[in-house]
Amino acid sequence: MSLAGTVESTGTQARVPAVVRDLELTEALPAIAATDPAGRRVERAWLLVRLFTEPLGFAVLDVPDRGLAPEEVAASVAAKFGAQIAQRLAGAGVPPREEVPVGGIQVPGPVPFLARRAEVLRDAPPITVVVCTRERPEQLTACLDSLLAQDYPRLRVLVVDNAPVSDATERVVRAAAERGPVDYLVEPVPGLSRARNRAVASAPGDILAWIDDDERADRHWLAEVARALADHPQASVVSGVIVPAELETHAQLLFEQFGGHSKGRGFTPDVFSPATARRQSPLYPLPPFGTGANMTFRPGVIERIGGFDRALGAGTPAMGSEDTLAFTQVLRGGGTIVYQPSAICRHYHRRDLAGLREQMRGYGTGLTAAYTSLVLHNPLVLLPLLRLIPTALRDLSSDDSLRNAGIDEHFPAELMSANRRGMLAGPFAYLRGTLGRRRAERTPPGR
Repeated sequence: MSLAGTVESTGTQARVPAVVRDLELTEALPAIAATDPAGRRVERAWLLVRLFTEPLGFAVLDVPDRGLAPEEVAASVAAKFGAQIAQRLAGAGVPPREEVPVGGIQVPGPVPFLARRAEVLRDAPPITVVVCTRERPEQLTACLDSLLAQDYPRLRVLVVDNAPVSDATERVVRAAAERGPVDYLVEPVPGLSRARNRAVASAPGDILAWIDDDERADRHWLAEVARALADHPQASVVSGVIVPAELETHAQLLFEQFGGHSKGRGFTPDVFSPATARRQSPLYPLPPFGTGANMTFRPGVIERIGGFDRALGAGTPAMGSEDTLAFTQVLRGGGTIVYQPSAICRHYHRRDLAGLREQMRGYGTGLTAAYTSLVLHNPLVLLPLLRLIPTALRDLSSDDSLRNAGIDEHFPAELMSANRRGMLAGPFAYLRGTLGRRRAERTPPGR
């Protein structure tokens, strides 16, 4: 079976691995057709189940040849999320009943989840959303559309054009600025960390929310970020959940089987601080504390950790993990990270196996490059890192570890090999990036 194409085919009928849908339980539940509008056979349905817009989690259903009727969808949702649904309905004044209602739910009184959001929005803080991008105008256009559609009253968008070679990004931003508060900024030197730091320097005193150009923000994304900031005044950082925007290729499905962007974190809110270090070390980001594609920093936090490491991130030999290092630095500096899964962004995963393989290699490279940065800047961190080696080896080798739990025997071994090769290369990649950065800084402008 090919993993590189945009769709799979068996016989004469093209197949799509999964359709991704939102399933709001206050509305009538839909049937899931066995074929999509293009006539492709749908193998699964990935349903983001929501009640009063709050995400409860994913229901992943196999789709038979006849499709799925609404009552079959309802039965699967009730079986998986019945307790959560009953709990939230009880909070809205619905008395317990033997059969959990699913689909078309109505309540007699105010809904606590929605009431709290409305309260937060009445005193919403201004938030600057930063999108760092490079020569991807179509993706950027869709991302900006989702940001301008936010149900949030005090929003500014800042697009950082990293080392542009054309005016395509600027033209997209100028068009978006006619519809809302969208500003344009150039960082001439390639590198995601440089682009991030340019945004930080240009917006002192702002709450900064970050989203990638290949994502779409849920309409309530910023409202839920603001909820977390209001409910957790001690929070330095708020991280949200990233769900797939589509699963049209097997490469995209494989990425979700590996854990996606929120590997093992799921839809349960959490708080991390020095007080939780025994539960999960700040030096061990599995499950991740968050991801750079959906993170928000209070004013001054990024400056206190010295900015994003310019030898990490896309556009450097390390390929990534500037965000991972930043989360670790915040926690080691006494800060608090709040994981708020109701703050949702949707990501378009790599569609082909080659792209996914490169991503997996980048994850491994970036992780050990970030550890290299930590050790070089503070050699005393080496001892606690050495204590984590047994945990890391167990996660790498055990079939039921968080790292490997979603992977079956059909998962391509080459992807895991690429990830491990990246880990081995990470320290050298960081050193190359550091040397390259120093040479660039010594080179006079225009030479």
